[in-house]
Amino acid sequence: MSSLPWMERPVTAQGPQQTRPPQKHYGITSPISLAAPKDTDCALTQRLVETLKPFGVFEEEEELQRRILILGKLNNLVKEWIREISESKNLPQSVIENVGGKIFTFGSYRLGVHTKGADIDALCVAPRHVDRSDFFTSFYDKLKLQEEVKDLRAVEEAFVPVIKLCFDGIEIDILFARLALQTIPEDLDLRDDSLLKNLDIRCIRSLNGCRVTDEILHLVPNIDNFRLTLRAIKLWAKRHNIYSNILGFLGGVSWAMLVARTCQLYPNAIASTLVHKFFLVFSKWEWPNPVLLKQPEECNLNLPVWDPRVNPSDRYHLMPIITPAYPQQNSTYNVSVSTRVVMVEEFKQGLAITDEILLSKADWSKLFEAPNFFQKYKHYIVLLASAPTEKQRLEWVGLVESKIRILVGSLEKNEFITLAHVNPQSFPAPRENPDKEEFRTMWVIGLVFKKTENSENLSVDLTYDIQSFTDTVYRQAINSKMFEVDMKIAAMHVKRKQLHQLLPSHVLQKKKKHSTESVRLTALNDSSLDLSVDSDNSMSVPSPTSAMKTSPLNSSGSSQGRNSPAPAVTAASVTTLQAPDVSGPPVNSGDGSGGTSSESIPQTAVQPAISPPPKPPLSRVVSSTRLVNQPPRPSGNAATKIPNPIAGVKRTSSPHKEESPKKTKTEEEQLDSETSTTTQPETLQTAASLLASQKTPSTDLSDIPALPANPIPVIKNSIKLRLNR
Repeated sequence: MSSLPWMERPVTAQGPQQTRPPQKHYGITSPISLAAPKDTDCALTQRLVETLKPFGVFEEEEELQRRILILGKLNNLVKEWIREISESKNLPQSVIENVGGKIFTFGSYRLGVHTKGADIDALCVAPRHVDRSDFFTSFYDKLKLQEEVKDLRAVEEAFVPVIKLCFDGIEIDILFARLALQTIPEDLDLRDDSLLKNLDIRCIRSLNGCRVTDEILHLVPNIDNFRLTLRAIKLWAKRHNIYSNILGFLGGVSWAMLVARTCQLYPNAIASTLVHKFFLVFSKWEWPNPVLLKQPEECNLNLPVWDPRVNPSDRYHLMPIITPAYPQQNSTYNVSVSTRVVMVEEFKQGLAITDEILLSKADWSKLFEAPNFFQKYKHYIVLLASAPTEKQRLEWVGLVESKIRILVGSLEKNEFITLAHVNPQSFPAPRENPDKEEFRTMWVIGLVFKKTENSENLSVDLTYDIQSFTDTVYRQAINSKMFEVDMKIAAMHVKRKQLHQLLPSHVLQKKKKHSTESVRLTALNDSSLDLSVDSDNSMSVPSPTSAMKTSPLNSSGSSQGRNSPAPAVTAASVTTLQAPDVSGPPVNSGDGSGGTSSESIPQTAVQPAISPPPKPPLSRVVSSTRLVNQPPRPSGNAATKIPNPIAGVKRTSSPHKEESPKKTKTEEEQLDSETSTTTQPETLQTAASLLASQKTPSTDLSDIPALPANPIPVIKNSIKLRLNR
């Protein structure tokens, strides 16, 4: 290992290369094939490199040298700072001269797959006499004095505490770990498990990124082949909108581990073959069998590790990809039923395309064509988050985005929703009032409704799903003291042909006849919507998200990370929408396994076969537009006690056959008009009134922390769709 861990140079291009069969065995199973690359494979790999270049996945030599120079300066600052701390604590001079201290890198930069302009993940490692408080005070102050440093900010209370900065134009996140060593040697290998002894949990978390990255690099047969393959797969995942750990897809380290496992199974293959084999392996993988790069090791340090034999919650993970460094963790615990369905179908489409590429029926560019998410579905939920200042918007958007997977999990448990697919990309939202300073961001979730038999008219009520999501976000914002009065969230249902009124024109790639129906962006504290109910006759684009058969564990849902607070308030206004066509996109049956799909894919479950968890008793949760968490009123609105939905159980959503299905359109429009005009202040309820409601016997908020007494608006969202067959 180099003494300067950031100087391992990423490969910018790769010509044809022949590799000898590896002397070392990689992975926990035997390889599938030891075949060496052919001339055609080398030519295909070179064409892959040429295809990747315009996407900016390779950094120029000059920019790479600049990063190395910046990290060298940062490393010298760390050594200088630790010497100063050592002197202030009266350590012997002999210790001070050799005290050391070092900057390590991890993530995409350390893996050698960072793109142009990407940030750098770094770790400051210090000896035992340097405290975390020193890092966030004296080192922070030292950074502040550097003229190259801009946008310096400390996030000391984060799950993994971090200092963020921009050093000479390069964004850097610096974590801190204090080891139980008197000095930090230059040749320190962070993969040594004994370094974890007697460390606090925050230091262990901080070390984890470096330890995992280094293990991955030591567990692949050929680092250059691994890097080029990973660059291609990461670009493909981003172009296909499935690159986001926080939203329930896969993040960078998870994609790296999948590619590393492919390299282990085909140790002599080069990138063109490995990309194809990647799709072959993981389109046929029998989830939830875990992906493992090495046999898990027990270090007797009593740290929690992923093990479904011991931890019942681990049995509910749908797509486990296990980090190779102790303590082993599942890097994909956010994956839900919907996001796994989307990813597996994308794997199948990737296999079909790479089959064509290997047969010279298509070019590599086809693999990186971005599908149009906004043509894929007929129905969408648009989430809007707004704040009065840009600084508050950044904080608010970060919190809302981190909770969107809770909404997706709630939606996919709805009895009439087959799939909820969130687009990882957020967009600036049009201002409600051009004269008012307001910063707005929106996300779009595609919905597929289930076809049901023998039902002419059904109401699908999404009030509970939206309400539990907004309650969760507001509660966390309040508890973390981040909340400001004008921070708001709203949700609205939008049909495909109405998206052009909300989204930038360049996002909606395919030119279509735009509907003249209007989507009125109402005030975010007003749950009324002004949406037309005309039929959408536009053609549906073939989609990979239509096959909804899932494994037995799918019934368990994604219980992890799910918070289901009791619903807070009554929805003041209800919009009833017609959804004439509730079918999902047409099935794309092209599995395209080429001539290689007969290969047997070894499943790496080292634990006993994981049987599906016992099904919990079905709890019928009635969700209506009258979810009340307030004292009874003279009008007779009784409070409704709503139990938390049980994870993995499809929650019924108070569907009912309409009593008068032959109601004329004029009457419906009149009803819409009436319900859309309720914009009175009573649509808000302050936290103070919520506190008062906690005292009533009809309210079940025992598991919810008390809200502060200052008046904070609790936003009510009500979305009710009438599905006409």
